[in-house]
Amino acid sequence: MPALQITTSLIGLGLAALILVLLRRDHLYIHHGLFWIVVAALGALLGLWPGLIDRVAQLVGISYAPAALLLGAVVVLFIKALYADMMQTRLERQLRRLNQRVAMLELGNVRPGPEAGASAVPSDDNNRPHQADPMR
Repeated sequence: MPALQITTSLIGLGLAALILVLLRRDHLYIHHGLFWIVVAALGALLGLWPGLIDRVAQLVGISYAPAALLLGAVVVLFIKALYADMMQTRLERQLRRLNQRVAMLELGNVRPGPEAGASAVPSDDNNRPHQADPMR
């Protein structure tokens, strides 16, 4: 086995071990960890069987195998970045809504519900609660 195969295999296996440690210590969210485990496994697989990328490139119709590897890496990273942006947008939207609710509670425009953590019910000028919106 050539030194390059050993090196790339060890890098893939080392990355997989690092990801498992981060998951175990709760430093990495499980969904993100699964993605990186798959990436590390593919790296180790390509390190152990370097001819595999040649076969995959030939099946896809790419004549230069390293170009197929780079194209695959770019596509995977593009998808990962898009997914991260989607999650960031969702978190920002939730944070904005939470900040709005807290601001409404601080201003006294909203009366808290009967139990802790219940959704707030807005009140009108006569201190009568409005009907809850059934569509929410």
